[in-house]
Amino acid sequence: MLARGVYSLIFALALPLILLRILWRSRRAPAYRERLSERFGAGAAVSGRPLWVHAVSVGETLAIAPLVERILAQADPPQVLITTMTPTGAQMVQQRFGSRVIHRYCPWDLPGFWHLFMRRVTPRACVIVETELWPNMLAACKRADIPVLLANARLSARSARGYGRLPFLTRPMLRSLTCVAVQNRVDGDRFIELGLPSSCLEVTGSIKFDIHPPQSAEQEGLSLRQALGSERPVLLAASTHRGEEEILIQCWRRLSTRWPDLVLMIVPRHPERFSEVRSLLQAEAAGAAICCRSDGIAPTMETRLYLGDTLGELMTFYAAADIAFVGGSFSGTGGHNPLEPAALSKAVVMGPDTFNFDQITRMLIDAGGLVQVERPEQLDDVVGHWLEYPRERIKTGASGQSLVAANQGALDKLEQQVAALLSNQPR
Repeated sequence: MLARGVYSLIFALALPLILLRILWRSRRAPAYRERLSERFGAGAAVSGRPLWVHAVSVGETLAIAPLVERILAQADPPQVLITTMTPTGAQMVQQRFGSRVIHRYCPWDLPGFWHLFMRRVTPRACVIVETELWPNMLAACKRADIPVLLANARLSARSARGYGRLPFLTRPMLRSLTCVAVQNRVDGDRFIELGLPSSCLEVTGSIKFDIHPPQSAEQEGLSLRQALGSERPVLLAASTHRGEEEILIQCWRRLSTRWPDLVLMIVPRHPERFSEVRSLLQAEAAGAAICCRSDGIAPTMETRLYLGDTLGELMTFYAAADIAFVGGSFSGTGGHNPLEPAALSKAVVMGPDTFNFDQITRMLIDAGGLVQVERPEQLDDVVGHWLEYPRERIKTGASGQSLVAANQGALDKLEQQVAALLSNQPR
């Protein structure tokens, strides 16, 4: 209790800086200024007792979306409230579910804000996606007798060390959880070492394996590929962070001397960087034809650089590509989900920073579905090899797709856990 009080004091003192950061980010993404009252817990009231799903941003929203769809498809579905921390997450909720769910921004982690939130929402149960743990949030759930499921949980060695430095906060948080559905036994052991009761742990596998690419995305990807030229090789740089676009552009330049028809598609991770990357491509183009998705103009056989500057179309871009570089792996941010391109039978390459998907990355490497490089210049060798030997590229993609198919089933287990969570809670 004392540790959480000190934490709350520090958070309260930092709140002006958090607000300034929000306003600073809103210069490029005005949505950060919208609905600020919800971040203080003062959003509009929600009738009934909804199932509350907390997903931080786009990645977590996409990961949990299949489960939400299953819940909404039930004969007598509960009302669903989804909270996110970012406007891009909010936009994805709206795009994916529309009016079928309620969206709110998650309050900042102070007791007073959670008191207001709980008075307005009164959830039946809470599902937190992956490892978004906040001391006051979980304390408020415990005080209101709201069962909490940590779904698709993962805990890297790096994150475990961070939590381990604050045992007086970490242990009470973990003991407030009703159940932790962890992706693998290694991560599960880390939760137990930090103080989670072993009876609360269940190894379900990762719901990220339960990928079923929408047929519409595959069809749209095929149309995009035909517009570019079905015989031309396409390299996709997906979910890139600052600095990674330059790496891929230089790789594309060098490879283009041998494969002049090579197309580079770039999809930045964060929408607020779309205009920045567009300017970068225009500066680096050196005469190469550029096409931007947001312009609504179809690419042609002359297009050599393509910018995917729209939200929610990543699977379409993967479907249009031959080779996928998954970003965040040369930026120190831990990498993004390589299972998405693998599910579409694409050859996948990543840089050295993959701690966000450590277990999944190793599984793909062992299965022959992913190649990991340590230095940017090694991308030339890997991509060039796949361009030179298409059968090797196809074999790599097939291996990744087989791994995805063999590890599906976590979503069924998670659906059963949510049903158990709701079964003893009145509407």
